[in-house]
Amino acid sequence: MKRSVALIVAALAVAAPAFSQMPLRSLADPVKAHPDPESLFSSKDAKLNVNKQAALHIMRELLQCNQWDRAGEWLTDKYIQHNPMAASGLAGVKKYFIEVAKRKPTPTCTKLTSPVVAVQAEGDYVTVLAVREFKYADDPSLSYTSTWFDTWRFVGGKADEHWDPATLPAPVKP
Repeated sequence: MKRSVALIVAALAVAAPAFSQMPLRSLADPVKAHPDPESLFSSKDAKLNVNKQAALHIMRELLQCNQWDRAGEWLTDKYIQHNPMAASGLAGVKKYFIEVAKRKPTPTCTKLTSPVVAVQAEGDYVTVLAVREFKYADDPSLSYTSTWFDTWRFVGGKADEHWDPATLPAPVKP
């Protein structure tokens, strides 16, 4: 038995360099958006409905249409941010999207077009799952899909804390 395991390990060690030279491709099925994403932002429970509706406004007016001058309608002043690209606080988040990311507002914003997969709410938390498309590093003409999430904790109908899977970008090589 030990000899068989040793042979398998040796074979994998020999094959590993060949596998590392192969371009990686997604093995997963494509992530599909819900056909009517706004329908996911309601609940028969009054508290969950208020929070889901606030999450809808954040997704539509802020993240999709970049109407960051309206952020105080749905975010608290202390808004705790766990995305490493933006500071906490209403002012810090607005500064990031307006001054750093240079997002320009869309004048009219009536329908959510973001590719939402699901919306889950429990207690003070709402999580939105969305399709995210990524380009392959070795061939940017090709892409694959994965799932992004945003989770908010709500206080009094406004988001008071936020999480997502964002990371800092890789350093630019000189």
